[in-house]
Amino acid sequence: MKRKSEFKMHPAADRRIHLVEARSNHVFPRHSHEQYGVGLIYQGAQRSFSGRGMVEAGAGQIITVNPGEVHDGAPIDDRGRCWRMIYLDPSFVMEILAGQIDDEVRSAEFIRPVFDGDRYPALFHRLFLAMATPTTSAMPLLRDELLAELLPAAMERRTAARAVPPPVSMAQAMIDDDPAASFTLAELASVAGLSRFQLLRGFAAALGLTPHAYLMQRRADLARRLILGGNSLADAAAASGFADQSHMTRVFIRKYGISPGDYARIRG
Repeated sequence: MKRKSEFKMHPAADRRIHLVEARSNHVFPRHSHEQYGVGLIYQGAQRSFSGRGMVEAGAGQIITVNPGEVHDGAPIDDRGRCWRMIYLDPSFVMEILAGQIDDEVRSAEFIRPVFDGDRYPALFHRLFLAMATPTTSAMPLLRDELLAELLPAAMERRTAARAVPPPVSMAQAMIDDDPAASFTLAELASVAGLSRFQLLRGFAAALGLTPHAYLMQRRADLARRLILGGNSLADAAAASGFADQSHMTRVFIRKYGISPGDYARIRG
């Protein structure tokens, strides 16, 4: 029998941190996040596509994802899997890494999608509990110390972002600049100086998503930020370019595993 999915978000004192705990058979389609994600699978196992190929992770292993990295996730069997995830805004990660990197570094990324060994799971467990515990005067210090131990060891620093072919980058920027707008493939191809077929093929090869799938991701990201900022669900849906609130809800659940309403209640 398949286990009912359960997703729980733990409030965090810092809004740049999101804590998620899940017990689920949910199959996530290919998507990406604006944040860094680091988690621990503590029961079951999953198989997923990542920016570094197909990987499998089981109980006791750390999983990671970088901002903008396209990935998916499916349980290995009907028993599903249980995991905890910490999502961190990029600006917060760079603050933690400050002083450990030189001035030329502009970004950082997790070097592997799956980490083994006793050190990381134990460190993650302490970090998650520190972040999920009601704030005391000492918790921010403990949190930052644990992050300063975990992140540099698991990441590599970069002086420049990974290159996307300029024509594809132009179409991507057009979507990023206004994800609520309506686009046709012909319009995006014209900006890129490519045929529609060339753009479709090049976009998927470079970013792992078709232009339409990428647009839906960006709209979901925008809706999440608007909800986090206190906007009503209806207003967030309209401002993000969704046909209606139901459409936003379907996309939101596929990507985050939790409904916009539940997200608003927890983050509020």
